[in-house]
Amino acid sequence: MQRFTLPRDLYHGKGALEALKTLKGKKAMICVGGGSMKRLGFLAKAEEYLKEAGMEVQLFEGIEPDPSVTTVMRGAKAMEEFEPDWIVAMGGGSPIDAAKAMWIKYEHPECTFEDMCKVFALPELRKKAHFCAVSSTSGTATEVTCFSIITDYDKGIKYPIADFGIAPDVAIVDPNLAETMPQKLTAHTGMDAMTHAIEAYVSTAHCNYTDPVAIWAIRMIQRDLVNSYNGDMTARDNMHDAQCLAGQAFSNASLGIVHSMAHKTGAAFADYGAHIIHGAANAMYLPKVIAFNAKDPEAKSRYAFIADEMKLGGNTEDEKVANLIAKLRSMNDALNIPHCIKHYGKDSYPTEQGFVPEDVFLERLPEIAKNAIGDACTLTNPRKPSQEEMEKLLKACYYDTEVDF
Repeated sequence: MQRFTLPRDLYHGKGALEALKTLKGKKAMICVGGGSMKRLGFLAKAEEYLKEAGMEVQLFEGIEPDPSVTTVMRGAKAMEEFEPDWIVAMGGGSPIDAAKAMWIKYEHPECTFEDMCKVFALPELRKKAHFCAVSSTSGTATEVTCFSIITDYDKGIKYPIADFGIAPDVAIVDPNLAETMPQKLTAHTGMDAMTHAIEAYVSTAHCNYTDPVAIWAIRMIQRDLVNSYNGDMTARDNMHDAQCLAGQAFSNASLGIVHSMAHKTGAAFADYGAHIIHGAANAMYLPKVIAFNAKDPEAKSRYAFIADEMKLGGNTEDEKVANLIAKLRSMNDALNIPHCIKHYGKDSYPTEQGFVPEDVFLERLPEIAKNAIGDACTLTNPRKPSQEEMEKLLKACYYDTEVDF
């Protein structure tokens, strides 16, 4: 038996933020990030709509990119003191992911972060509050998913929290918010969405309910992402829908080792002055993982089908998979995303010598590979890599070498 879970209500289209007026409750806590929602006036609108709904409103601001366990615990304490019956998370993936984890701790104060990370094993939520997610970026789709990514900075590892219970009750997908994204964020979140859709389609947990939204998302992203990056606002609006469809697919089919590797490399070199931004990591690793997974006959067939849907040509499955890899690499070029860690600069742009030194990468490689194998997303990857294979795959992602194993 499989399960397909989405928010009970998904409001979409320009002006959808006004749906906050329809929420019924006494107190709402709005969780937001670094200030863009305030500067652009969306936070004030959200407060106004919630007050129109008859609620007392409190803000929890300043949630950082790649939110930490410390921030989660601080937010849960604020919720415990305010006692909201609605949690409204607003912004990109970081504030929404953080608010999901805060929600768990608020509902169950006895729950440790280690407890949260046990896959699909959370206690029942919604005894104290319901959850509304308002997305401002077009990539993570956390507004519709049963996932949250939290970083343990002491260990330098990003941990996925996965449970159907943390799928929001209400999702608001208003493209007005996404039109404010800067160009680099548009690129990274867009390739994150493409990775979500492709990994969901070849996941071992894919099904008849996830396949259609994954394929449609891939077609939309192929058509609209580069145009969105180059300032076409119609394409930007379409991407906000496309990433949400990709999220609906992967939330129910899960992902694969592109995400496992991205989770475990993202903060692994923070002591050298930067993170490998999640969407950029996915963009770099996806072509390598496709080559690795395509050794599995069913995965190869499904990648070939994706290539056909994208109208990339090719007479054999091998040719179609090669064309898919080439297309993704060309999209990275058009979006100014490097092809490998070696050429990944602190600013995320391609450079001759990236910020991760070769000797440091090789020294940390065995531990990163081990952690990636243990990541929850590895469970549904078409091929189960050994420690040796994962190390070789990560090396290919560092040096941009061919994957022939």
